[in-house]
Order: sequence, then C-alpha cells, then structure tokens
Amino acid sequence: MVPLKYNIRSLRARKVGSLMTIFGIGMVVWASIFAFGLSSGLDKTLEIAAEPLDVIVLRKGSTSEAVSAVTEKAARDIKALPGIATGSDGQPLAASELVVFAYLPRRGADIKVNVSVRGVDAVSRALRKEMTIVEGRELKPGVREAIVSRAMSNRFQNLGLGDKFKVDGGEFEVVGIFEAGGGAVESEIWTDQRVLAQIAKRTGAMSSLQFRAASVADQERLIERIKNDEQIDLGALTEKQYYAEQAAQSGLIKFVGYIIAFVLTIGAMFAVANTMYGAIASRAREIGTLRALGFGRFSILTAFMLESLLLCLAGAALGCLAALAVNFLLGGIQTGTMNPGTFTEVAFSFDFGPKILLQGIFLAIVMGLIGGFLPAFRAVRMKVVDALREV
Repeated sequence: MVPLKYNIRSLRARKVGSLMTIFGIGMVVWASIFAFGLSSGLDKTLEIAAEPLDVIVLRKGSTSEAVSAVTEKAARDIKALPGIATGSDGQPLAASELVVFAYLPRRGADIKVNVSVRGVDAVSRALRKEMTIVEGRELKPGVREAIVSRAMSNRFQNLGLGDKFKVDGGEFEVVGIFEAGGGAVESEIWTDQRVLAQIAKRTGAMSSLQFRAASVADQERLIERIKNDEQIDLGALTEKQYYAEQAAQSGLIKFVGYIIAFVLTIGAMFAVANTMYGAIASRAREIGTLRALGFGRFSILTAFMLESLLLCLAGAALGCLAALAVNFLLGGIQTGTMNPGTFTEVAFSFDFGPKILLQGIFLAIVMGLIGGFLPAFRAVRMKVVDALREV
C-alpha cells in the first residue's frame, strides 16, 4: 500500500487548490446540515407533543382540529366511558378544546399569518405537563386573557407580556409566557375555552376532545368504540398518529430541502473531481515511479481515493464546525413555517444533533468516493512508460 504520508504531503504541496476544495465542500456540508436540521427540527417539534396514552377525537373525515367539530353532548358521553384515566381529583383526564385562527403580524416584517388560538378548559394543562409558565402568570377562567409560548412571543407582534391582540374582533391580554420543551403546543396561543367560543360564535361544539387512556388496552378499546359509534359520527386516533399525519403534510418542505442538498452535492462532486484530475495531471511521473517501484494498480487507486476522502472529510469537519458555531452564537436557531394541513404557523428550532452532523459527514464521504473515483481510475490506467515520459 502507498503510505498515508504520501497523500498528506501531496495535499500540502497543492495548498491553494486543496484549501479551495475543502472550503467548497465545507460550504456544501454546512448548507446540507441546515437543510437536514430544518427537516429534523420540524419532525421533532411534532413528535415531542405526543403522549403515548393520549387520544384525540375529531369529526370523521377531519384531518386537523381546525376543520373538526365535536358536540358538547358527544364529549360528555365519551368522558363517561370506562377506561379513561383520572386525575388527583378523581375526574376524567379529558378536555374539550376549541381551535380558531388569529391573523397576526410577524415581528420586523409587514406580513400577517394565521396563528392557532386554542380555547382550553381546566383539564387541558393536566394533559400537557411539559408546559411551564416562565414569565407572568396563568390565565384566569372566564376572562379575556391569554398565555403564549416564548417562541410565538418572539416571532409575532402584540404577543409580548402585557400586550393585547384580537381574535374575531375580541381583544385578549397576554398575561403569561410559557415553554413546553419544543413541542407543537409552542406554536399556539391559549385562552379560556368558553370565552373564545362566545367570541368566535362556536358555542355548543368544540374542535376536539383529548383524553388520556388508563392503559394501552383501554386506549385501543376506546378508539374502536368511538369509531364504531354511528350516533356520534366521530373518529379517534392516538396523539402520536395525529402528529405523525401533521408531519407528513409538511413533506414538501423536506423535499425542497433535500433537493437543494442534492444539487449542491453534485456541484461539490465536480469540484472534487476537478481537483483530483489536476493532481493526477501534475503527478504523472510520480505515478509512473510508483508503478516502477512495484506498487500495483489497486494500491495507487486506493491512494488517490484516500486523498479524495481526506479532502472531503476536512471539508465535512469545517462544515460541521461552522454549523455548530452559528447555532451557538445565535443561541439556537428558531424559525417557523406554515403547516399545510392547518394553514397556520408552526414554530420550531433547527436540530443540529449528532445524527444530523453524521448525515453531513456521510454526504462528504459520498462526495469523496464518487468525485475521486474517475480521476483515480484514470491514474491506474496510465502505462508506466508513458507516465515516466511526462514532464
């Protein structure tokens, strides 16, 4: 085998070309990590929200709470079913909730988008223990007050502590800021269900009913019972299934991200190939000498492939460090996008975990293998005599 130091010395001898290639690959890996991080961050936001034993009841055929309706009578009947877990007060852990939209302007931009406003009852907080008030206080029942997530407060005007905003003409005051571990609830505004129902003229029917089953067996049984009850005409699914369906509707965003990463990767492969072709053209006599010294074709092929991989791994390290540095300096990158299923804003953070970084490194390895193979193959096909004659 050709010694590794031969490859390293060769890269150092072509500092400018090698550094330019490393920088280019680093930029591609950096951009790809951001594309992968966006997709993973969006998925994690929806996955975090799901409680294993929680069930969401919607109108049959509804794909989201925004287009669903559950009557108060149906909600009462379901809450009375055996198999629903109970709280410390002995009452069933089941909450009737109303979801409407508020059309709010983003901070620093003259753009308004739909934001989910959730009307909640006394049990709603017990179903989402991950929620914590970090500023202000809890909202009071029966009053036009609201609590909002820190992510939404940072992204939208009129959602700071003490600010006021309107929903269907009714004005609400923000009395609390909460965090929820990055889950989907951080894309919502919460207020009292009955107050919101009166303002939105939605009395008599809520958007959904959410409850926690006492066990997995109870969960399965309750879902089937609700689905098969023709009188109430409702459907039920686990909270995990619900958010998985919401995530699937964001597939276009992920597809665009991966297309961008693919196009950049193709460009980087050409850059790697160009660098390696240049290296081989300038080292024809070296290749002939190696062959004359007894190094076989496979050894030379491996050496040039290794050189290509070294370039790409250096670029991958640069890209990963750059992505982590940007994330650190900004204290985490938060953004938002429209949920195609509800046409509302979904706030989420980019994910730069080990899995995402490994995807970037793997991409660089693929670039090195594919971009370096043709130049390396050309090197091993050179005849010894012809190679030694090169000037």
